[in-house]
Amino acid sequence: MICLTVIAMTACRSGQDQTTAADAGPGEAALPADIPAVYQPEDVEILEHCLGELAPYRKEPVGQLVARAGMMFLNTSYVSHTLEREEEVLVVNLRELDCTTFAEYCLAIARTVQHRNPSFPNFLEELQLIRYRDGQLEAYPSRLHYFCDWIYDNAEKGVVKECAAGMGGEPLSKEIHFMSSNPQNYTQIMGDSALIAIIQDQERAINQRNLYYIPENLVGETANLLETGDIVGITTDVDGLAVMHVGILVSINGEIHLLHASSAAGKVLISEETLEGYLSESKRATGIMVARPI
Repeated sequence: MICLTVIAMTACRSGQDQTTAADAGPGEAALPADIPAVYQPEDVEILEHCLGELAPYRKEPVGQLVARAGMMFLNTSYVSHTLEREEEVLVVNLRELDCTTFAEYCLAIARTVQHRNPSFPNFLEELQLIRYRDGQLEAYPSRLHYFCDWIYDNAEKGVVKECAAGMGGEPLSKEIHFMSSNPQNYTQIMGDSALIAIIQDQERAINQRNLYYIPENLVGETANLLETGDIVGITTDVDGLAVMHVGILVSINGEIHLLHASSAAGKVLISEETLEGYLSESKRATGIMVARPI
C-alpha cells in the first residue's frame, strides 16, 4: 500500500502521444511558456469536464470541492509511477492515478474552479504550486516526495492547514531517511551522490520539525473533528517513512470513509469500512496526518 508518498523507480511508459507547452495544437489550451508540462488531449477534456461540473459549486469551501472532484474520478484506474521522467517536468495524467497524484489533482481542480475564469493553464499553475517545493519546478529534488514534507510545504504556502496537532494529535517521533537509504529504488538518484546529498539535506530538515499525527486508537474519538475534503496521510511503522498512503475523507451516512486510489483494487474507490476500520485492518498503518484545504 506504499504509494507516491515516496516515489519508486520506473520510467513512464513510452509510445504515448504527449503534448507539451511547445507543441499544443489547435483547440488545445495554450500553456504558460515557463511551465514544462506533459499531458495528452484527453487530460484537457477531463479537466474541462470537471471544471464544468463543479462550476455551480465554486463558492463552496475548497475541501468540499476537493471531495466533489474526487467523486468524479471513481473507478479511474490506479497506475503508479506516472510522474517519472528522465527530466523533471509537470506531468498531468488524469486518466491514471496513484494515491498522491489523485489527491494533488483533486486539490488543484478545486482551487482552479474558484478562479474567475477557470482554465487548463490555471490548473497547471495550481498543480505546480501544490506538487513542488515553494511552488518551483526545478529538478527531481524540487518535487515533494515525502508526504509529511508535502503537508509542511503546502501549509507554508497557504494551500492547506496542518490539523493533527490541533485535534489532540501526538508527536510523530520518527527519523525520516527512506529515500537516501534506498537510492537503488529511485532511477533519478541511483548512483548520483550529488542528488542523494540533496535528498539527505531535505530529510534532515524534515527531522528537525515537529510532526504530529492522530494515532490509530484515537481516530474514532476525533472523527467529529474531521471534515469532508480533508486530505490524510496514513502513517506507517515502515522504517524511515512517515506516510505510506494518501486519501481524501468523505462522510457517508454520517461516518468518515476514505476516498482514495487503491493499489489493491486497481482503481479509485470509497472504502467500505469507516476510516477507523480501514486503519485497523491495515497491518502497517499507525494513524493519520491531516491536511485541510484552505
